[in-house]
Amino acid sequence: MISFLVMLISFKVKTTMDINTPEKLMRSRYEAFVREDWQYIANTSINQTIEELSTSPSLTWLKLDVLKAYDNIVEFKAYYIQGQDIEVLHEKSTFIKLGNVWKYQGGTLYPCKIHSNELCPCGSKKKFKRCTCTLKAF
Repeated sequence: MISFLVMLISFKVKTTMDINTPEKLMRSRYEAFVREDWQYIANTSINQTIEELSTSPSLTWLKLDVLKAYDNIVEFKAYYIQGQDIEVLHEKSTFIKLGNVWKYQGGTLYPCKIHSNELCPCGSKKKFKRCTCTLKAF
């Protein structure tokens, strides 16, 4: 059992060290939000705390679209379910490299909604206005 835990901790440290671009860090942070891994999110940020993050509302994350990634900036849209509605978070995130490690520094949020001609984030490949998924509130 102990060797399994050591192997698991080593894997997590290795994967964190392998994140060598802001975009890779953004994607790993999204996966951590999906898992509600507040420790990882706090560790990869310069100003977010576990206490702050753990009081966030529980969301069901659907997908991540990286729109642009350049220099230390990653712009993305993340789709999620809150209550019975599908919502979208549009953010331009800024990252900073401390030593050899990238960290999330902050972001600018943009007002955003799912447009009727976009593909539905449920994965049906139908336009949002035509999708009849059970996730969508009418």
